Amino acid sequence: MTKPINVYVTGMGIISAIGNNMAACFNSLSQCKTGIGKINYLDTIHKNDFVAGEVKLSNEELCKMAGIYHYNRSTLLSLIAAKEALENASVTDIKEARTGFISATTVGSMCYTEQHYQPFFDGINNKDFLDSYLGGIGSNDVARILGITDFVTTISTACSSAANAIMLGTRLIRNNVLDRVIVGGTDALSKFTLNGFNTLMILDKQWCRPFDEGRAGLNLGEGAAYLVLESEDQVKSENKQILARIAGYGNANDAWHATASSPEGQGAFMAMQQALSIAGISPIQIDYINTHGTGTDNNDLSEGIAMQRLFTENAPPFSSTKAYTGHTLAAAAAIEAVISILAIGGQMVFPCLNQTLQMKELTITPLNLLKSNVPLDYVMSNSFGFGGNCSSLIFAKN
Repeated sequence: MTKPINVYVTGMGIISAIGNNMAACFNSLSQCKTGIGKINYLDTIHKNDFVAGEVKLSNEELCKMAGIYHYNRSTLLSLIAAKEALENASVTDIKEARTGFISATTVGSMCYTEQHYQPFFDGINNKDFLDSYLGGIGSNDVARILGITDFVTTISTACSSAANAIMLGTRLIRNNVLDRVIVGGTDALSKFTLNGFNTLMILDKQWCRPFDEGRAGLNLGEGAAYLVLESEDQVKSENKQILARIAGYGNANDAWHATASSPEGQGAFMAMQQALSIAGISPIQIDYINTHGTGTDNNDLSEGIAMQRLFTENAPPFSSTKAYTGHTLAAAAAIEAVISILAIGGQMVFPCLNQTLQMKELTITPLNLLKSNVPLDYVMSNSFGFGGNCSSLIFAKN
């Protein structure tokens, strides 16, 4: 059997509620500082009803930071994070290798579309409304600005979207279709998202409490993050730095409910199991799990049961970092991939903020204190979406 081609992470970029770049985000994480707070930038009647993980920049400030104008917030976040990832990977010539761009999004340019919705139906023929509605428009714009033409696509599988983008990019490199792929996701807060999750009655009006017995829902967030994936040959030919290796990945469908995970966590269990199988390691070798951990009653219980089933009494340390960033939907898996790799590089495990009460249905407990000088060889990152789309990634130190 032919040994699979190793795929390495050589660069990362991120913008989120806890920082506008990698260094700022790591600083917030290492200080256990949340980015969730009062809504300042989203124009909504619910400004005083909920807290959220907003990027602390206006659209005008994002335009200046990105160096482009007349683009929506989601696209701006995407471009800023993708540019940082390429710079971090020391990519100066995008054409020197077969390069792809795979970006994930849940609501795409909805933050922009909803501004033009009512005028359009009032008879104002605003072409911007129709042009900004398609989910892949932002991906195409960013790829064009970066000069990527070999392969461009958009993935939308709810909250597992960016994990599936990372998986697809890995497989394209492993199958010698591409040499380098920029993978990740972006989502900006919108009235559509806030109103939708409010209708589902799964928003916490205070700071979310993942894996806490008193959890009352999630906090929404926004942001973008990207990884630069490169083949082993590409890394060797340019003597690239290696931040991590994509060791394993798995995707399974819970097929239980449109917006809820199964009580026994079957989809989560199968995704984690498949990721371990592809990585060729046993459960006991996982040193830390960055969980999906939304803070909702259903998710935390389902994911917790799945972890107990898979790891039995040997469950590794785990936590959710959504209490820092908010739930950034399609960007979540990419943001948490960056956080997972920052944990490996910094030998640091970030705690589950706001968790104080043990969940009665579980025997496992998340980390609620920062741990430093922790040897991390394998880190698992879970992302589970509406529609039962469950994905799990495993990052290795080298």
